[in-house]
Amino acid sequence: MSLHIEVKKHTLQFNFEAGTSRGKLTEKPSWIIKVSDPVNKNTIGFGEASLIQGLSIDHTPQFENRLNDIVEKLKLQDVNEIKSNYKSILSAIIPNELPSIKFGFEVAILDLINNGKKVIFNNAFVQGKKSIPINGLIWMGNQLFMLKQVREKAKSGFNCIKIKVGAIDFQAECDLLEFVREQYPDKNIELRIDANGAFNADDVFDKLKILEEFNIHSIEQPIAPGNYELLAEVSKRSPIPIALDEELIGLFSHEEKIQLLKQVKPGYVVLKPSLLGGFETCREWISLAESMNIGWWVTSALESNIGLNAIAQFTAEFDNSMPQGLGTGTLFKNNFPSPLTINKGYLTYDKNLPWEVGL
Repeated sequence: MSLHIEVKKHTLQFNFEAGTSRGKLTEKPSWIIKVSDPVNKNTIGFGEASLIQGLSIDHTPQFENRLNDIVEKLKLQDVNEIKSNYKSILSAIIPNELPSIKFGFEVAILDLINNGKKVIFNNAFVQGKKSIPINGLIWMGNQLFMLKQVREKAKSGFNCIKIKVGAIDFQAECDLLEFVREQYPDKNIELRIDANGAFNADDVFDKLKILEEFNIHSIEQPIAPGNYELLAEVSKRSPIPIALDEELIGLFSHEEKIQLLKQVKPGYVVLKPSLLGGFETCREWISLAESMNIGWWVTSALESNIGLNAIAQFTAEFDNSMPQGLGTGTLFKNNFPSPLTINKGYLTYDKNLPWEVGL
């Protein structure tokens, strides 16, 4: 018998204009994937294929057509064979250049295998016994808007804050960082910066030198991806550890990943499962990074709580005490109510709270 599959588009609406160096986000498309065994249609596995314009390599006009093609191919597979051999089947049917679709089906099938209870990895996190430290994310905007966010995060108990830079005047951003450090010394608040590739060869070294004054933990993607030679020089000379984010997207072979890490020698890599192609790809990045003494953390890519839940459970599979980038569940007006909660800078799974997917 074949797998029963349904896909429904769900456009997530932001609570505010979320500013990045690539522009402001007000909504974000996601496709919710439902899979079930024809013998037991009430047991449903949910997954999510989620796209970010300008960042997801599968964000193309043909996306929905390609998604539908994958659905038709998977419908031809025996459901028991998929359950027992999903890794090789997904790899054979879903091309690498469709990472969000691969992630979505991986999550949905794992959920189905675990009886459709939104349990992707049955570990201490989903059992309510382990919380995950997360960073508080500060979105770009005018200085007053960003200051307001910083105060709210600090008051809420976050001890790690990630600030996106590169959209407003650099001096204004430095003034903001100076204020943050005056109010919150580095012993109280760890500061991460995400430039989203906003710096260039002419200004990157000068800006990194200035940013050093604010005791920055790390800076994500200071320059646009694709220039390994410059990035390696930046990583070597930077007074702030470099974290690679967008640079990882689109690298599929083991050899490509090794080449990047060996040439650039970053301090950290930032892993987004739905942009990289799912959990197995992330496991490979983690293994390579640890073998080269490179740190890592996991970040959501603005998924709904369906995707965020799966990513959090995956993260909890590892013994990594660094704050993770998993605090995005409260960004949307129309997210799916779930057991995911944030308390004093930690993401927790409250088993007393219900899931309400309603699709």
